This record gives sequence, structure tokens and C-alpha cells, in this order.
Amino acid sequence: MIVRARHYMQVIEAPGLVPSRRALLAGLAALGTFGAAREPEAATKPPHRIDVHRHTYSPPYVAARRADHSLLPEIADGMDPTRTLEDMDKAGIGMSVMSVPTVPKNSFGDPQAMRAWSREQNEYLAKIRSDRPDRFGFFATTALPNVDNALTEIAYALDVLKADGIGFVTNYGDKWLGDPAFAPVFDELNRRKALVYTHPTSANCCARLLAGTGVDDSAIEYGTDTTRAIANYVFGGTAARCPDIRIIWSHAGGTMPFLIERFVRLSQAPKFAGKFPQGILPEVRKFYYDTAQTSQGNGVPMLALRKVVPVSHILFGSDFPYRTGAETVEGLKHNRIFSEGELQLIDASNLIALLPRLARV
Repeated sequence: MIVRARHYMQVIEAPGLVPSRRALLAGLAALGTFGAAREPEAATKPPHRIDVHRHTYSPPYVAARRADHSLLPEIADGMDPTRTLEDMDKAGIGMSVMSVPTVPKNSFGDPQAMRAWSREQNEYLAKIRSDRPDRFGFFATTALPNVDNALTEIAYALDVLKADGIGFVTNYGDKWLGDPAFAPVFDELNRRKALVYTHPTSANCCARLLAGTGVDDSAIEYGTDTTRAIANYVFGGTAARCPDIRIIWSHAGGTMPFLIERFVRLSQAPKFAGKFPQGILPEVRKFYYDTAQTSQGNGVPMLALRKVVPVSHILFGSDFPYRTGAETVEGLKHNRIFSEGELQLIDASNLIALLPRLARV
């Protein structure tokens, strides 16, 4: 059984997060058997669905987190490429763009460790893609909060590994995306017209606030931190300064759709005079949003998102292995928020517009 979102935050930051090079090589060698056993299959048409929100970590990191019990066995097992392919096949998902769900926060103060960890994850993700280019793409992680290391990793990921885009978490040491300290990184991504994927994490201010009641950070703080990042990115001016970045916000934009009227009101305040001549809504509607963790149940998050952004900016995302692909497919159909034609856009066409290579694999 797939463990639900209440366990999501348990993949976190114990000491010794960066395995040795020997462990990494051993893990990649093990992955090689996956590639050898399953040769790429020729594709004659675009995949039925493309999942933009599907997770894994490198085998050494999974093993270390399994050993210290910060990654539950069900989740660790789901990060195996064979398991994720099984889930994709059950849900009619032809291709997934893989990413890491979070980053080792206790390494933020150690730029060398963060750079090594990012390189390890990115080379592993590139290996998955090279073994099954017909089924996988990937978003590379970066070595933020160190800007120089992040710029180095972005260049390596995009120019050498040929990543489909760059992934970030919503905050790095209480500096949210759009912080002035990160301006060189976003200016470079704007120059490249890069696709950027984001994933929430909890902020230092608010981690484990309700741990005594059994409510972990993923239940409340993940959606809240996505909203903080959107607000910082828009009101801080990065969205206007970097119009050529195409950015994806996870989980339907967190709580942003529910708070949009407050955003509209805030944008009209004297302190923002002249910054939003067309209003705040055009800024928010330029972004893209996925369906992960928001399409099941009563469908309220998806309904709220649809009221804010066009269907062309909504992307299929499952959040596997924390939720199954089939749950997302069924939720989108069951809630009847979208027509069949709109579901086809969400399933694949919207992402193909952002990543045309996906139509050719």
C-alpha cells in the first residue's frame, strides 16, 4: 500500500547525507542492471499521459535513509525504477519527468556537501533517463543556497546531462525562491529560457509545529510554503524581471488559489504602485501548476485552481511513490471538473507544449 502524504516529511535531514563516491558507484552499477534488462522500446506516438511530478533519489541515498528510518520502506521501495514503471503502466502513464522531492537541509551550511549531493542525484537521474529515454525525463536539482555552486550545477545539468529543466525546493535556509540573493541564478535561467520545477519543503520557522499531535509538516506547511514562494517570486519582482522562465508550482499552487483575493488586494496597495499595471492575476496565470495531491477526494483544490488559471497551465502530476498514478487519474475523472478534451490537455498536451521533445520519444 502506498503511504499517504502524512509521511511525506519523513524523508529528511539526518547526519551523513552525502554517501561516499564508492557507494554512489555501487548504486549506479546496480542501476545498470535495470537498463540492461529492459531495452528502450520504440515509441510510435506521444505517450497517453506524462507525469511531471514523480520522485526518486539515488540508490546510496535511499539506502542511507532506509537505514536511519527517515524513509519508510514502502516509499524507499517505490523509488526503484522498476516499481515506478509498474505504477506508470497501471495508470496509463507513458512518460514521467523525475525529480528529487526534497534536499538535505542540514547541508545548507556546507557548500561542498550540497554540491556533491546535487551532482550525485543528477547523474543518477540522467542514468535513469538514458536507460529508458522512452519512459523518463528529469529535472535536475541544484546546489543552492550557494549561488556559485548552483550556477555550476545548472550548466552541467543542462549542457552536459541534457536535463529537461531545473528543480528547486521552495526555500533554502529561509530564503524563498525570488530572494535577491538568488538573483544571479534566476537571471541565468531566464537567459536560457529554462523550464523550472518547484517542490515545497517546510521553513525553519514552522517545522514540526504540530508534531505532538501527529500532524507532520507535509499536511499543512508544504502547501503554505509553496504559497510563500509564489508570493516572494511575484511581489519581490523576479517574475517580472525574468519573464522567460517557465515555472511549475507543485500541488496546484499550494494555498494560493484560496488566497488569491488577498493577493489581488495586496497588489493594489500603495507600496506596490506601478508594479502591477495589469493587476496580479496575469502574473499568477503565467505560471504552471500540477495536479499532485490535489485531484483526489472532493476535488476542491482543483476547482479552485481552475477558477484562477487557464486549463492550458495545468499539468498531470501524481506524486508517486507518495500517491499512485491511478489515484490521480481516477480523481481527475471522478470529480468531473474537466471535460474529456480538457483532461487530454492536462494528461500530456500542456507539458508537450513546454517540452516538445516529449512528443518525439
